[in-house]
Amino acid sequence: MKRISLFLLVLLTLVFCDFVRAQHNAVIDRIIAEGKTNNQTMQHLDILCNRFGGRLVGSDAYENAAEWAASRFREWGMQVEMDEAGSVPVGFNRGPWFGRMMGEQSMTLHFVTPSYTSGTKGVQTGHVLPEPKTREEFERMKGALNGAWVLITGKSNGFPIDFSAEADARRDSMIQENVEIRKQIREISKENEKLENKKELPVLKDEPALFYREMRKAGILGIIQSAPVPLVALYDRKNINSMTFENLPAVPDIKLDEHQFAVIEQMVKERRTVLLEFDIRNHFKPGPVKFHNVIGIIPGVQYPDEYVIMGGHLDAYDVATGGVDDGSGVSPTMEAARLIMKAGGKPKRTILVCLWAAEEFGLLGSQSWVDRNREKLPYISNMFNRDSGPLAPVSISVSEAMWSEMEKVCAPVTDINPDFPFEMKKRDPSARPLKPWGTDSGPFAVEGVPVMSFGLEDVKGYNFNYREIWHTERDTYNKSIPEYQEHAAVVTAVVVYGIADLKRLLPREGYFTE
Repeated sequence: MKRISLFLLVLLTLVFCDFVRAQHNAVIDRIIAEGKTNNQTMQHLDILCNRFGGRLVGSDAYENAAEWAASRFREWGMQVEMDEAGSVPVGFNRGPWFGRMMGEQSMTLHFVTPSYTSGTKGVQTGHVLPEPKTREEFERMKGALNGAWVLITGKSNGFPIDFSAEADARRDSMIQENVEIRKQIREISKENEKLENKKELPVLKDEPALFYREMRKAGILGIIQSAPVPLVALYDRKNINSMTFENLPAVPDIKLDEHQFAVIEQMVKERRTVLLEFDIRNHFKPGPVKFHNVIGIIPGVQYPDEYVIMGGHLDAYDVATGGVDDGSGVSPTMEAARLIMKAGGKPKRTILVCLWAAEEFGLLGSQSWVDRNREKLPYISNMFNRDSGPLAPVSISVSEAMWSEMEKVCAPVTDINPDFPFEMKKRDPSARPLKPWGTDSGPFAVEGVPVMSFGLEDVKGYNFNYREIWHTERDTYNKSIPEYQEHAAVVTAVVVYGIADLKRLLPREGYFTE
């Protein structure tokens, strides 16, 4: 009798396991079917880019995008947490901008301004001067600076000129040193008139906008710096944390297409008449302005306090619309969440769908979450982060200890689309980083959380170049590649759901070395 009871127990266990396995496979099948026939990745991206635009932290566009993403998660049946991650002391909204050259020649100007910098006071027209580099030059031309656009030296790196008190003090010191260097130049020049072997002349200290404070007081309309194409516009990282509504930047900081800059600079050297007209609508709002990570939650039914994380950063620089950086991460992540919910997925452990805030301001959203959720870190199976462009996932690198489980998880991926073959690769242990790298998986890696991500390729040869787009005016919706993006959403959903439905957390042995 005992043998029969034991036999029945084993039989029932096998039947139950087959039922659970069938349920799991059915969810995966439904995810793939929905992803192939009704994929909405590009619809999400269209809304992010073309309805909200550049989602700069502190802007209305970011807040609107965050609320919209949260509403999507709720609509799909997920729990939602608007996770306060920090604030900026003032807000910034970018409006339209326009510029043109008038006079002997005319042309529409190709330019940008960094975020959190000043706009014009309506349409402003003025003559053009080169910036003064010595006290003598400044005194000679200070009257002419009133109402002028000033060409400054150097090449733009996307950041504005620092207008802080510390920067002014540094420039004052250089100007004072130049007074002495100028004396030396005169003395050596006189000596050289009598010498056959000329002495080398000392070099004046220099940096762009050396007389920045004095030029502002003299009444300049703004400064203009040469910028490589495609144009990059970042934000005022030096001054943003000390900005108040009373000490905002006072004059526009224009980064002009280097080819047009060269034309204007040559005309100015020839003392020809050059008139420039700009209308730049950069607007501020009183703060502090809080920013939030948007976290969609698919609760685990068996291990609710264990987690798999997938995400990308919701914020984007506002000189374009964030279609690639990081709309190409956010939109497949959102679609992966929708596919899991649509398929009726009820994973064993909790899936956190994290749209991070302020990645572009220094990983502020993800670092804040890590700092405030340290008790969860040992129970995260893996943190998937997509922030490398709109390419197709074709591989994943897996540690020896994770191999057998990940082999089962990834098995369905190979059948999704024959155009995108997928392989697992062996991952050798790597040193656990001491500091975060430049994307939102960084703070997790520092704490020893596995951060496996997909290997990406331009499989069909669309000539995609991430560096051409990254942080530039070209970061728009049409730079994404729909078939890669849609495939990424399905692969992400299948793999994340598979890991969340394993019998145990993925083992961490051999992932990082200390």
